[in-house]
Amino acid sequence: MLPWKRALGTLSALLLAATVTVTPAVAATASASPAESPSASISDSISAVTAAAAPSSGWNDFSCKPSAAHPRPVVLVHGTFANSVDNWLGLAPYLVKRGYCVFALDHGQLPGVPVFYGLGPIDASAAQLATYVDRVLAATGAAKVDIVGHSQGGMMPRYYLKFLGGAAKVNALVGIAPSSHGTTLLGLTKLLAYFPGAKDLLSEKTPALADQIAGSAFLTKLNAGGDTVPGVRYTVIATRYDEVVTPYRTQFLTGSEVRNVLLQDLCAVDLSEHAAIGLIDRIAFHEVANALDPARATPTTCLSVLG
Repeated sequence: MLPWKRALGTLSALLLAATVTVTPAVAATASASPAESPSASISDSISAVTAAAAPSSGWNDFSCKPSAAHPRPVVLVHGTFANSVDNWLGLAPYLVKRGYCVFALDHGQLPGVPVFYGLGPIDASAAQLATYVDRVLAATGAAKVDIVGHSQGGMMPRYYLKFLGGAAKVNALVGIAPSSHGTTLLGLTKLLAYFPGAKDLLSEKTPALADQIAGSAFLTKLNAGGDTVPGVRYTVIATRYDEVVTPYRTQFLTGSEVRNVLLQDLCAVDLSEHAAIGLIDRIAFHEVANALDPARATPTTCLSVLG
């Protein structure tokens, strides 16, 4: 095998390792005993976090019934290499505390890859979202849901809305640092052209990454004919310090029912980058709450971190 192919073949492993360093759920494996295998430790830790976080915070409670104040359940859609727990340890409890019924799904799992999701073909993940939304609507009795997604999770639902009938079941889509038009990864994706077969190998090993490269066939299909569909409100929340979905302005959408928000226009000293804006940034969370309930929206400022 050519050296560059070996390097590309390990790209996913390197990215997985980087994700471990910022994932609270995986970080819990540090206390595992030496006798435990790494995969078992990770799986056990994720299960422990799921068991501890979901019941105590009230999300993924399928007995939850939406209130008159918040009549639509919120479905959270995680990003690449994330899952339904670690991506939402900050935002899910934040929304539950404000009276929402909150649900989160796992999507895009590859065979033999535990814990890390959002790696499979994005159109297939959109089909999984469609099934999950139907489950949430059936359990809650609601007519529509609102969707909030981070990174890939802010872009993938647009496929559901456009091609899988989701427009009739979704009131609003809020994308936090979404890969709306793909990414150049600070120009690194342009280097793939210099390595014959690199794109094919990337598509084989991690289809979702290939789908999110600017100019991919998936994104060309998704964005043909316009970014939005009628009847759905769209909000995009971006940060100028995004180092993953680049250039950051490609995250913004065009359409009559679109609100594009740059985090630093709300709080100039907010330094959140791609991961932090979705994981821990309460200024971004406040803007998510505004997007879900615009009739009760309040100004988002640097002080929103205290809210």
